[in-house]
Amino acid sequence: MAMESSCPLIKNILILDGDGKRIAVKYNAPEYATTSSQFAFEKSVFTKTQRTNARGEAEIIMFDNVITVFKFVSDLHFYITGSQDENELILVTVLQALFDAISLLLRNQVEKKTVLENLDLVLLSLDEIVDGGVILETEANVIASRVTMRGADSDVPLSEQTFSQALASAKEQLARSLLK
Repeated sequence: MAMESSCPLIKNILILDGDGKRIAVKYNAPEYATTSSQFAFEKSVFTKTQRTNARGEAEIIMFDNVITVFKFVSDLHFYITGSQDENELILVTVLQALFDAISLLLRNQVEKKTVLENLDLVLLSLDEIVDGGVILETEANVIASRVTMRGADSDVPLSEQTFSQALASAKEQLARSLLK
């Protein structure tokens, strides 16, 4: 059953090392449901892109009827894929959001060793950016604050606050109302 949608969808997010080995991935497309198909895709996309120089800006290629945007940083390769009908600028925005959020979380030390040491933060970043292929957030500061569970602003909804945060907020509001 084909679903017509105007919402941009992300097929895959891949972070591979300099040898093409998996560091962190998130697959949303049904054609990559098996581990063997995932590894085959990772190997083919790495082989296709390893000789390019995508160090400064993101590069875009059409590969196996999939648009792939990618960027290499240090010893890591970042990939975002979408269907051939997706807007490349949206895919590049997601790629940049992923890279910027990870840079913020790792204090600009984006390299394989640091990413592996902080894999929990990287995986949470993937989850905050995309869920089921739907883009949730592209603002790196918001992604990083959600991953670290700090509010991006002081008006965090009550449902997202910890008990101590909610208690402190209630005390502050009570003190303000008594001072008026």
